[in-house]
Amino acid sequence: MIWTIPNILTIIRLLAAPGLAVMFLYFDRPYADWFALSLFLLASITDWFDGYLARIWRQETKLGAMLDPIADKAMVVIALMVIVGYSSMSPWLVLPATFILFREVFISGLREFVGDSPIDLTVTVLAKWKTTSQMLSIALLFAQGVVEHYVVKYIKRKEGTSINNSQNPEIDQTAILNFDFLYWLENFGLVMLWLAAILTLITGFEYFKKALPVLREGK
Repeated sequence: MIWTIPNILTIIRLLAAPGLAVMFLYFDRPYADWFALSLFLLASITDWFDGYLARIWRQETKLGAMLDPIADKAMVVIALMVIVGYSSMSPWLVLPATFILFREVFISGLREFVGDSPIDLTVTVLAKWKTTSQMLSIALLFAQGVVEHYVVKYIKRKEGTSINNSQNPEIDQTAILNFDFLYWLENFGLVMLWLAAILTLITGFEYFKKALPVLREGK
């Protein structure tokens, strides 16, 4: 049976991936950041539930096995595209995003080339941790966008003051705390993204080593 609940959840997650970009087309910030963060978190939750339900209900199908990694990649790739597109283009953000996108494209092409060979390129435990770290880092970076545009800019615009304005120390302290939270949130998100990029490259290299016997054929 194809239309099982786990498969439906996977398909919903796959269709939700383009919705991340659509949020920024139809809504102004910070509402787009809020909607994108909420959509991404819901999709990430379904990523755990569809696999769990498929196992306990014994509803694992070839369609689900095929669509699940595609949905994960689509969600991660589109989310990174949106984050980089609306960021200050810091190389500390662009570089790990580039590594992740390069690996995903490379491994997708490698899987297509290997095809029906006996080489096992199925998802490994480390690859699942890679996906988890990717989704966590992206959620943190979306949350950073919410804090930056919804909290910090709101305070500065409403009060018409800078954080160094000594005439209103109470407001200054509130702004400083929010900027501190923004700073740590952004840097934690970047650290997690670099960790995800490292795991992404390691798992990509592992898949490449497994495929080498097929790539060397015909010498």
